[in-house]
Amino acid sequence: MALDHRKTLPPAAGASRRQLLQAGAAGLAVLAAPAIVRAQGTPKIRMGYWPIAAGLPFYAAVELGYFKAAGLDVEVQRYAGAQQVMEAVLADRCDGTANGVGSANIAIGEIAQPGSFKIFCSNPSNVKNVLDEILVPAASTAKTIADLKGKRVGSGPGIQNVTLAKTVLERAGATGATVVELPIGQHVASLAAGQIDGCYTLEPTGTIGRLNGSTRVLEAGVIARYVLGDPMAPWFGGSASLTSAIIKKDPEAAKKFIAAYGQGVKLVREKPDEARKFLKGYTAIEGPLTGEVPLAAYTMYTEFTPQDVAYFQKFFDLFAEKGIFSTPLKVDTMLYKG
Repeated sequence: MALDHRKTLPPAAGASRRQLLQAGAAGLAVLAAPAIVRAQGTPKIRMGYWPIAAGLPFYAAVELGYFKAAGLDVEVQRYAGAQQVMEAVLADRCDGTANGVGSANIAIGEIAQPGSFKIFCSNPSNVKNVLDEILVPAASTAKTIADLKGKRVGSGPGIQNVTLAKTVLERAGATGATVVELPIGQHVASLAAGQIDGCYTLEPTGTIGRLNGSTRVLEAGVIARYVLGDPMAPWFGGSASLTSAIIKKDPEAAKKFIAAYGQGVKLVREKPDEARKFLKGYTAIEGPLTGEVPLAAYTMYTEFTPQDVAYFQKFFDLFAEKGIFSTPLKVDTMLYKG
């Protein structure tokens, strides 16, 4: 994370003893104040993320000091999977999710505690803006997903990844495939070692495997094609959100946070090469390799069209149909309104 290099300067040489005593008394008064009063000066927001490329706007906003410039103290929390992020939010250890955290995971949290989450940015992907993909070992003879019929296929951790992996395999003709849940950081190594025959994964995994020569992409943008029915449809698979509690507690801080986050989105859109370097330290890819990762698109809450919401809803409807959601959920009720 970016460091604050400002130093505390000594008092001016001409300052009187009386002035120094007054300043000291003021400082003691602040320290003696209740913690809640002192905390009001810099609102704190705890954000959870998991290390995939889709979280880039958040990484950039942290490193470039956008949140700090807005007068906010943002605590960055890294988790092994989207499900762990949501567990932290529900346990009140975290106030929101960065892009890349599964939208269905957020929805499950919303169903568990209705009215708790507001999505303010989502990262749609498809065959053009690649996030999701099926990988196979570089030497695999598979030409289509159907060739993974009866094989062992890896998947990222959590209910969203597993459900989508099974759905894609089923609809692409890979009947009888067994889905194996693995941390995303193990996907390339597991494929290279022959422990799995294929893998449903998210960037930057495909880029890492391609560049080290151990894996290749069998098909990209698979959710748009096999779940939404159109390779170019926007799959809003991951989303940035804040809890309704933090929004209600300090609506101005929430607005400032979302505006600063939007600056991160703007940077990724307008200066992707500059933004890419912030993948280092947040994901498993760094150095010159950051220039190779395909970037997801981003949709802020003010930019959703009726068609976008319809595609988002179709994604949620799949989880209701599969029984993952205990009740149908309307996307529109979860979108931040400002």
